[in-house]
Amino acid sequence: MKLTHQINLAFGLSLALILSITGVIIHYVLLDHFIGTQKEDMKTLGAAMSATLIETNSTPSSIGETVEMQSSLIPVAYAGIEAIVSDEQGNIVSGTLPVSDAISIEAIPLQGSITASTSLQSIWDGNDSQYLVEVKSIPQGKLTLFTPMSKIKSIERALLGRLILVFVAVGAIMFLLSLFITKKLIQPLMNLREELKKVKDRQFTDVKLIQASGEIGAVAQTVFEMADELNKFNLVQKQFFQNASHELKTPLMSISGYAEGIRDGIFEGENIRKGLDIILNESGRLGKIVTEMTLLAKLDSEEDIFQPTRVRLKDLLTETVERVNPMLVKKGLSLHINCPQDEELIIMADKDKILQALLNVVTNAARYANEHIYVTASIDNGRTKLTVSDDGPGIPEEILTTLFHRFVKGKDGESGLGLAIARAIVERCGGLIQADNRKEGGAVISFGFPVVCHK
Repeated sequence: MKLTHQINLAFGLSLALILSITGVIIHYVLLDHFIGTQKEDMKTLGAAMSATLIETNSTPSSIGETVEMQSSLIPVAYAGIEAIVSDEQGNIVSGTLPVSDAISIEAIPLQGSITASTSLQSIWDGNDSQYLVEVKSIPQGKLTLFTPMSKIKSIERALLGRLILVFVAVGAIMFLLSLFITKKLIQPLMNLREELKKVKDRQFTDVKLIQASGEIGAVAQTVFEMADELNKFNLVQKQFFQNASHELKTPLMSISGYAEGIRDGIFEGENIRKGLDIILNESGRLGKIVTEMTLLAKLDSEEDIFQPTRVRLKDLLTETVERVNPMLVKKGLSLHINCPQDEELIIMADKDKILQALLNVVTNAARYANEHIYVTASIDNGRTKLTVSDDGPGIPEEILTTLFHRFVKGKDGESGLGLAIARAIVERCGGLIQADNRKEGGAVISFGFPVVCHK
């Protein structure tokens, strides 16, 4: 069953149940209200008639005339209420009774029969549910007011019938309105399903943004953005394989060319040694590329390759300086470290991996720096920040936004994987890596990590 039909069926059943329960409740509320109102009216009328009978101090012979006069003066609001007077022995001496199976009277205001008295006694005792009764004591005996329940129920049923018609009309309108609202709410979901089918079929560029409001609109926006990210990822993957094949093909061609030249005797003497050196260098470069690609794959897919611990930035920077110092001396560069001495900065990371990330960034800066490299550690906006900057030419604008993608490299770059590895490591630490150019010239790469509390 379609979702639209399920929602409409559930709403229809819920509406019918609610209206049914409401109708039953209203039925009993109306009945109680009418019975209570009628009892109050009978009390009021009984008090008035009792007062009149007491004031007149009527004799049994004149009671009939008094009661008949009172009955003729009963207001319209008290229509349907009957009054009888009985003596102390329970005999009816005056009044009018409706004809019914429970009470039979042959002559009024004559003395009531035993059957009539017995029936009247059952009314006084409350055993006859067909009547509402109000009994007042008077000097002459008892004044009994009663009215048939059938009249009250007929009024209640008539009013309830009208209410049911109103309920049916309102229910029909609400159901039609629910059909319209459901269609309006479900249609974006149906359209969203079609867009998700495009994502399933990898037609990322064909995915459209579904216009909707509320949570459905938020989901539609997320699906659209997801399709855009998947499309970018797909393009990056294609570019990755193209670049990987190119990067692997270049050293292989050099190795193959020099190996064939040496085998065929093209190179002689010192040239053979130079050719072998090139083969060794290209083999090392090829091995480095394969190693870095393998590391990237593991960082993306394997959880156990990353073992986070508490790492002191001061120790990390000290080891970095020791590792890159030979390169700095060879190129005549100066490395300036700025780390707070009065505050111990700690991050959660895999020490070996974060060291490799920092080495990749520092060696990249050494490749382009003219004279100086600056490394600064600090706390900035509630995060532990580490920046590496140089005084070189800076990062070309055309590769600034894709600098950390795989096989993206500058003019003097090597494999194009070093910064991609650095980004993967930093992100596994829960951090963020960014690149920009300094106003005074040169590039700056910054790491941001969550602050770790001191134990």
